[in-house]
Amino acid sequence: MIKNTASLDLVEFIETQILPQYANFDSAHNLVHVTRVIKRAMELARQTGADMNMVYTIAAYHDLGMAGPRAVHHITGGKILATDARLKRWFSAEQINIMKEAVEDHRASASRAPRSLYGKIVAEADRDIVPEVVFQRTIQYGLANYPDMDKEQHWQRFKEHMDRKYSSEGYIRLWIPGSPNEEKLKELRRIIADEHLLRQHFDHLYQQESVASGFPAGKA
Repeated sequence: MIKNTASLDLVEFIETQILPQYANFDSAHNLVHVTRVIKRAMELARQTGADMNMVYTIAAYHDLGMAGPRAVHHITGGKILATDARLKRWFSAEQINIMKEAVEDHRASASRAPRSLYGKIVAEADRDIVPEVVFQRTIQYGLANYPDMDKEQHWQRFKEHMDRKYSSEGYIRLWIPGSPNEEKLKELRRIIADEHLLRQHFDHLYQQESVASGFPAGKA
């Protein structure tokens, strides 16, 4: 019988020792984000029959590498997981290596498919493809990391990111057939293809997020 939830002692460890670290990251990679990823990953684990403890742990560790340079956060995160000796309480060396590789493989811009089902699950779960969430996280990241940009520069960065990552020509890939992300990506691409509509979404969320972050929204 396949267990449909993670072990309670593992959950307690993750919730008290791992998840609080996300409070140190930017708004696009904070506790709200990792909680969403965990929830989606667990749903996909039930759908695919994957080990719940492994999926839960991979999802919880997947962005810990944000403590260092973002460009290699997936590699750093894999090292953090692999060297955390506390995980030996629950997992074999082989399982830990699979989880390490899954963290390394979760990044959307990776040039190859994840090496295992576990990498595919967490990569898929990490895709916040609800359009408003995608737009919000992109603006949050821009405001946090490019504070000297004015609104029009943020718009150009936002638009270019949408085209490069999420458009029909973008690099994002989905790895679990029939996942809820398929329909969400179609809707997102419909909005991206309509620049006027995309700008409306940007203007609304830029105002909202700039106020929340203390950024001068009127800067132009």
